[in-house]
Amino acid sequence: MTAYTPRHVGDCFNVEDLQALARLQLPRCIYDFYAGGAEDEFTLEQNRAAFAQVKFAPRVLQDVRSVQLEAQLVGAPAAMPMAIAPTGGAGYGFREADTALAQAAAKHGIPYTLSSSATTTIETIAQKAPGRLWFQAYIFKNQEFFWSLLDRALAADFEALVITLDLPVGGKRERDMRNHFSVPFRYTPRNVLDFASRPRWAWDMLINGLPELVNLKDLNKLPTSAKALASSVGKAYDAGFDWSRMAEVRDRWPRKLIVKGIHRQDDAERLVAMGCDALVVSNHGGRQLDGVRASLHALSEVLAGAAGKAPVLLDGGIRRGSDVAKAIAMGAQGVLLGRATLFGAMGGGFEGVDRALDILRDELHRTLQLCGLSDVSQLSEDILRHHSHHIVRSSP
Repeated sequence: MTAYTPRHVGDCFNVEDLQALARLQLPRCIYDFYAGGAEDEFTLEQNRAAFAQVKFAPRVLQDVRSVQLEAQLVGAPAAMPMAIAPTGGAGYGFREADTALAQAAAKHGIPYTLSSSATTTIETIAQKAPGRLWFQAYIFKNQEFFWSLLDRALAADFEALVITLDLPVGGKRERDMRNHFSVPFRYTPRNVLDFASRPRWAWDMLINGLPELVNLKDLNKLPTSAKALASSVGKAYDAGFDWSRMAEVRDRWPRKLIVKGIHRQDDAERLVAMGCDALVVSNHGGRQLDGVRASLHALSEVLAGAAGKAPVLLDGGIRRGSDVAKAIAMGAQGVLLGRATLFGAMGGGFEGVDRALDILRDELHRTLQLCGLSDVSQLSEDILRHHSHHIVRSSP
C-alpha cells in the first residue's frame, strides 16, 4: 500500500489515517505513550492480527437497501453497538480530549466511559456531554478515596460503573523508557528536542501547563499537577483487591456494574454469579501483560462463562467497522473503542473523534450490506469462517 500522510481531519479515510495525523501532531514520546504496549508488544500486535484470521462468508441475493445498526448495549439502546473505552491521561496529547470524546459519543448515540485518571472532572463531563455516561474506576489502596469517586459518579448521574480488574501493577512499557518519558517528567536532551519538534504542542503546554488529573487530586493528599501526581498513581493501586472487595463494590454501587479485563471462563462465571451486569474481554490494549491472548481469542471462553446471563463486550484491536462486525458475529454484544477514537482526538479534537465514529459507522454499515445482512442483530457465526495462519511480525 502506498504511504499516505494526511494533513487534516478531512483527509482521513480510516482510523490508520487518523493515527498518522496524531503522529504528526504529537512529540514522539507522547504519541508512543498512547500507541505503545508492554515489553515486546506481542499482545498489542496480536489484538489486530486476530481479526485477520477471521474471514467473512457473505450471503448473496439479499435485500440490503436498508440497514439497521441500532442495538441494545448493557441494558439500553445505542445507535450502534459501540462505546468509547476509558483512556487515562488523554489531555496530555490534546487538552480537551476527554470532553471531545464524550461529546462525540453523545452526538453518535453511544456510551462514553470517563477514566478516573482523566484530565476533566466527573462533574464537567456530566454537564458538557449529557448522554450515556459510564465511569471507570481503578482500585486504589485508599479505600475512602475510592468510595468518594463512586459517590461523585452516582451524584453526577453516571449510569454505569466500570471496574478495571487487570491492573494490580503497571506493565513494563519499554517505548517510554527509550523515549525518556516518565511522570514526573525528567527533562533530558532527548526528550527536550522531542518536545521542541512539535512547537504547537510544546507552546500550549508551556503557556497553560500540563493538564491535571483532576479527579485524583485528593488521592493521598498529593498535589494536583500531572507531574507530581501521575507518578504516584501506579503505586496507589491496590494489588490486594480480591473477591471479597469486589463483592463489596457490587453491594455498594446501585446501578449497572461492568467489569473489565476478563479472560477466563471460571472468572466470568463467578462474576456473573456475583451480580455483575456486563463483562469486558480486555487485555488493556496490550499495555500490561505481554503474551496474554488477543482479546478476540479469549471471547469464546468468556462467553461460555457468562452463559447468556450477562452481556459480554470486546475491547482491544478495533480499527475497522468490519472488526466490530466480526466481534458481534462471534457473540459480543458490542465493542469498546480505545485507540480508534483516541487517535481522532489527538489529531483533531472533537472533529477528529467525530470523524473516527463516522468512519466506523460507515464501514460497519457497508460490511453488513456486503455480507447480505440488513440488521446488526443478524450477525452470527454463520457469516464467518476461521482460518489460522502464520503471522509475520513487522519490523519495529
